[in-house]
Amino acid sequence: MKAKNRATAVLIHFILAVLAVIWLIPIVWLLVTSFSAYKGMNTSRFFPETWTLWNYKMMLFEPDTVAQFGAWFKNTLVIAIFTCLISTSFVLMTSYAISCMRFKGRKALMNIAVMLQLFPGFLSMIAIYFILKSVNLTNSHLGMILVYSGGSALGYLVAKGFFDTIPTSLREAAYLEGASEAKTFITIVLPLSKPIIVYTVISSFLVPWTDFIFAKIMLNSGVSENWTVAIGLYNMLNRNLLPNYFSRFCAGGILVGIPIGILFIIMQKFYVEGITGGSVKG
Repeated sequence: MKAKNRATAVLIHFILAVLAVIWLIPIVWLLVTSFSAYKGMNTSRFFPETWTLWNYKMMLFEPDTVAQFGAWFKNTLVIAIFTCLISTSFVLMTSYAISCMRFKGRKALMNIAVMLQLFPGFLSMIAIYFILKSVNLTNSHLGMILVYSGGSALGYLVAKGFFDTIPTSLREAAYLEGASEAKTFITIVLPLSKPIIVYTVISSFLVPWTDFIFAKIMLNSGVSENWTVAIGLYNMLNRNLLPNYFSRFCAGGILVGIPIGILFIIMQKFYVEGITGGSVKG
């Protein structure tokens, strides 16, 4: 039995290693191509013949009419930061109210929120676009922040599961001391909820940082300075631009992934605790 179990474990790990290599090949190719001196797409070689930092220099310090990475990065960062702050506040407050407070219609509200989450978001994008157009908020970063943040509270379920694990006796002790619901939430619950706060912050930040479809619908004026990183990099894949911009596109892809990678490395412990803690109770 031990030999059989050992063989099974070796087979499983071999399959996982093969899948990991397959998954990593495109990322490695993107990375090595970003250092290529050849400007276009070179499909004849995996590793470039000549290595250079020119692509990163052009993306970061020498923008042109096609590649304006600095402006795109700034736009995306501003949208992501404000969306993160607003969405995190909405999610945490909604989760606390549903987890720790009892009011009429609570269960019906929870069920409706879960049902709405089942519908793909892009189904409502056209309607949202025309609503924002009627109030002159298309081609506006403010409009994007409002839309990204507006429905964020529907994703309360994981945070609610985490708040369910916090002992009720702590909140009751605060009530006996005369603390209001808001003070209990801020001074008692939030300090104990660092993992779920980190999880919510990262999740909220990633939505606008990686979104392409909604950003493409909203920012359609053709003014490249107003684009987000996703739109700008996609535009560089135009067939007429590939011979001169593909290596720079790869460099831009690496630059976009660096902040997220650093954020995950720093917050990984709290992020995992937030997921597992929020899955204890529904």
